Amino acid sequence: MNIIFIGGGNMATALIAGLIRARANQVSIHVVDPSEDARKRAIHQYGLEASAELPADTGNADVIVLAIKPQMMEAVLQGLAAKMQAGQLVLSVAAGTTIAGIQSGLGGGQGAAQPVIRAMPNTPALIGHGACGLFASENCKPHHREQAECIMRAAGDVVWVNEESQMDVVTAVSGSGPAYFFLLTEALARAGADLGLSEEDALKLALRTAEGAGAMLLASEDSPETLRKKVTSPGGTTQAALEAFEAGGFRDLVHAAVKAAVDRGRELAG
Repeated sequence: MNIIFIGGGNMATALIAGLIRARANQVSIHVVDPSEDARKRAIHQYGLEASAELPADTGNADVIVLAIKPQMMEAVLQGLAAKMQAGQLVLSVAAGTTIAGIQSGLGGGQGAAQPVIRAMPNTPALIGHGACGLFASENCKPHHREQAECIMRAAGDVVWVNEESQMDVVTAVSGSGPAYFFLLTEALARAGADLGLSEEDALKLALRTAEGAGAMLLASEDSPETLRKKVTSPGGTTQAALEAFEAGGFRDLVHAAVKAAVDRGRELAG
């Protein structure tokens, strides 16, 4: 698979590193980035071809990955439109840019017919533990979906959604989700310190607990609910803590937080 990455930032680097680890002999990657540092990293760290502008053979790539900031999208799409071929997949990991917006930016009848897939990865993708939502335009073929999934699985797991509006929910659950867990870990460590532990020990316990709980969730065939019940002895300390969470409206608060993120995402999208 021949891939052009437009943008050489952290997310692109995570995907490239994952692809090289998993499919070193099956992918050819070219990085396009105006940043000299990004090009040097691609060349020296990963042995890739890199340029400041789109290569002359852009039309030969199987997939063009847009790993750029939304404010750069219009100019990039204008340049891309002149070199793309019909049927080439555009895979966008740029936040907040719709498929219609990308197709419109590519211009003309061909732009509207270009297969486009949106991806919403999250920051744990930078260490190979990402979660990503994907949505495909109607004109995407099965092989386009396979190509996108291959690229995004290089940095974690993926799910497909049936409506583009659901990408806002993906963003609220997994895109913003790491911050929710950071906040819970921060609060847990603070509570431990307030109740007598040293700040260092409280933080260590909270961090390892978060790590271990996440690992158990992934390793177990049990649901989160079942695991929670297994570690909750009737009348014990865990039950007392969980009852305090419930009394404080924990579930409703989480729902409200996720909905707030969904609503804000839709506001930002226009």
